[in-house]
Amino acid sequence: MQSPSRRAFLVGRRTERSPWETFLARLRRTAQGTVHDFSTEAGSARLVPGHMQDVYHARSLCLEHGVTLALDGVPSAARLDDGPVLWVEPGAAMARCERLGPDDPRWFVQPGCLIGELEQAGLPQFRDQPPHLTVAAWLADRRGCDWDFGDTAASGLAHALVLLADGTQANLGAFGVDNRKPLDNLRVQGMIPRLFELASAPAADGLRAGGLWNGRYRLDALRPAAGGTVNLAHLLLGHGGELGWVEWLVFDERAGRPAERPYELRYGRRPGPGEAGEDTDRAVRALFDPDGVFPEQGQRF
Repeated sequence: MQSPSRRAFLVGRRTERSPWETFLARLRRTAQGTVHDFSTEAGSARLVPGHMQDVYHARSLCLEHGVTLALDGVPSAARLDDGPVLWVEPGAAMARCERLGPDDPRWFVQPGCLIGELEQAGLPQFRDQPPHLTVAAWLADRRGCDWDFGDTAASGLAHALVLLADGTQANLGAFGVDNRKPLDNLRVQGMIPRLFELASAPAADGLRAGGLWNGRYRLDALRPAAGGTVNLAHLLLGHGGELGWVEWLVFDERAGRPAERPYELRYGRRPGPGEAGEDTDRAVRALFDPDGVFPEQGQRF
């Protein structure tokens, strides 16, 4: 019988994998989609999922290995060079877009669906939006989702199923006396009171600048205009990919409309919250992603 040392001499010693290589190897073993390594010093790769199950596995591995899970394709996204990052691009495998019923004004939309398809389908809120963007990238983009203060209902977004950092699936939608569905989820149930506290605190008042909202996250969704309804899904408008991974969305073509400001004043006009809003922004992010799985400040204003 050969000794271990002689066997190692004959076959060569196995090079120990780096933590990043171990992460990639495990991801490739489980992913149905494609994985491309950019071979950067910090560690950077792209996953195009073949199935939503790929995203579930990726989230779990990112949490275990300390890798940031970032949505790919978001306009004006900041570089993430400080540590390992997995960019996830929702592709054709998760790009369904269809009415909920023959005469239903609501549309079921997966994150990889292109904005151009939604505009062609007749959803008015996507008029003048970049047609090549995925709906996930549009939803994360603060410039494209720059609705006026209290007017997030103009987005037409009715519901969202979101994968949170801890693996919980959160149903976010209309919330009020007649609709308590979000309370069915214990994770969301624990978040709601704190979100309302943050939205009504004096610090939130400082994030309003005339008709604009300058917070990183749309807490004004909990302070709708007169006659409006609170909808927790609107918290995701312009969220920068920092609060969770959107599995699917429902849009209502009756409610959606383009921003009413002139086009040249419509997008990217918010100067950002500055130091005054940092505590509020951090508190919202901590409720959604306390473990830091998703990028922090993943997009500039």
